[in-house]
Amino acid sequence: MKCIKDELNLSEKKILLRLDLNVPLDNGKITDTTRIDKIIPTIIFLLKNNAKIIILSHIGRPEGKIVNALSLKPVCENLKSKINENVTLITRNLKKMNSADLFNNQNEKILMFENLRFYEEEEKNDNEFAKHLASLADIYVNEAFSCSHRTHASIFEITKFLPSYAGLQLKLEIDALSRITSEIKKPVTCIIGGSKISTKINIIKNLIPKFNNIILVGAMANNIIRYNGHNIGKSMQEDNCDKIIEEIFSLSIKENCKIVYPEDVTVGKSLNGSPEIKGLNDIFKDELILDIGPKSIKNINNIIEKSNTILWNGPAGYFENPNFAKGSLEIAKKIIEMNKTNTIYSVAGGGDTVALLNSMDEINNFDFVSTAGGAFLEYLEGKELPGIKALN
Repeated sequence: MKCIKDELNLSEKKILLRLDLNVPLDNGKITDTTRIDKIIPTIIFLLKNNAKIIILSHIGRPEGKIVNALSLKPVCENLKSKINENVTLITRNLKKMNSADLFNNQNEKILMFENLRFYEEEEKNDNEFAKHLASLADIYVNEAFSCSHRTHASIFEITKFLPSYAGLQLKLEIDALSRITSEIKKPVTCIIGGSKISTKINIIKNLIPKFNNIILVGAMANNIIRYNGHNIGKSMQEDNCDKIIEEIFSLSIKENCKIVYPEDVTVGKSLNGSPEIKGLNDIFKDELILDIGPKSIKNINNIIEKSNTILWNGPAGYFENPNFAKGSLEIAKKIIEMNKTNTIYSVAGGGDTVALLNSMDEINNFDFVSTAGGAFLEYLEGKELPGIKALN
């Protein structure tokens, strides 16, 4: 996979830059700019090399129709303010445009096409649509790792028609994930949360042979607590997952990987309730498990201290309520503490984990934080991502 930074001749070249600018919007206002912030180094790199940039991206699921609420205009304005360069949003039908229609103003350096998903051909991975996109430029750059598990025209098919490269951020993402899945410095620990154990089973099974410790937290840990004969009250749980849990424990014994789950918990009568620390045998029927307890925090932090590599995907509890955020905050603080002494390599990913680190203003104190959702998880499952395959 070639990276764009290795291309020596970019001057005056038109670059189709595929980004994932699918940021959350509330009445046309961006509520989280993390995905925009992360791609700025690539844009600066291309500008310094005197390239002409054509940004391709999407927001939401308009399903091939023009939906004004899903316009890239707010993103365009935000990016413009951050790089102090004009960014022109092209709202014309791109299927009726050609290369000669672009950069007619000598001072134009960055164009942004309107939401690619306004065209049904994008998600259909349409060959002619991809070919037309490619005809608008000289070079294609995929800087959208978080979309690279999709076989869409601007991710997959387009690479058949243009010299294609990985962006700086995509290369960093692949390197970071390689360091925790194939080029591992052991001992290596995975802290994994989420509401359903069934959605993460393939990740867990793929990581058990490679990792020393798998720490299960969040709602998925409730299933294991119940499986071991404890009452979990009215906590979130998943039905029919005993077989999955048996599979996890059986494989972990075979591969000598330790499975860790909470020893104690913090409960509440509701999501907005007051916190109370409980042993696993003391949970009442009307209580919800909403965080891990102090013994569990201490145990997890001891494991982190003995690890050389950490992967974190999923908070330890209902961190949106400060009463139930202690487990997640303490885990984050311990990883950051180890990071600052250069004794650990840390990767975090997943929407809730990123939101937690953003709330702490600590994203830069991890070695790598992935804003990719599905692509991040599919990579951890060991799947080949179409967008990466296309670049290779």
